[in-house]
Amino acid sequence: MLAENRKARHDYFVLETLECGIALTGTEVKSVRSARVSLSGAYAAVLKGELWLVGADIATYEFGNRFNHNPKRDRKLLVHSKEVRELKMKTEAKGLTLVPLKLYLKGGRIKLELGVCRGKALHDKRETLKKKDMMREMAARS
Repeated sequence: MLAENRKARHDYFVLETLECGIALTGTEVKSVRSARVSLSGAYAAVLKGELWLVGADIATYEFGNRFNHNPKRDRKLLVHSKEVRELKMKTEAKGLTLVPLKLYLKGGRIKLELGVCRGKALHDKRETLKKKDMMREMAARS
């Protein structure tokens, strides 16, 4: 695991997940492999029939000299066009959001786990925290 968006599961109900590839430049790959990535505040959007990751921060590579990348640029996500159409319909019709959950290596390639999510209300967040606390207490007693 290279990066995880921990706040996503606190702020959203994850209805389903999708694994997708991500198009990166050379210096971005080196920064990601050294785990210098932040997914907080990032989301995915369908723009002009393609899926894009917006707002993810991949730090500049320290030895990248003039070939370094822009840390906040939008990055293309690699999924089938049928999946893009389905995701676009879900996000437009049902008011769902595409949130990046994890960034990890699989077979030498960098993959992104994308969640189709619905936002939590404040009382849902409190309820989730209460359940976590209760589970923690039960584990400590046994």
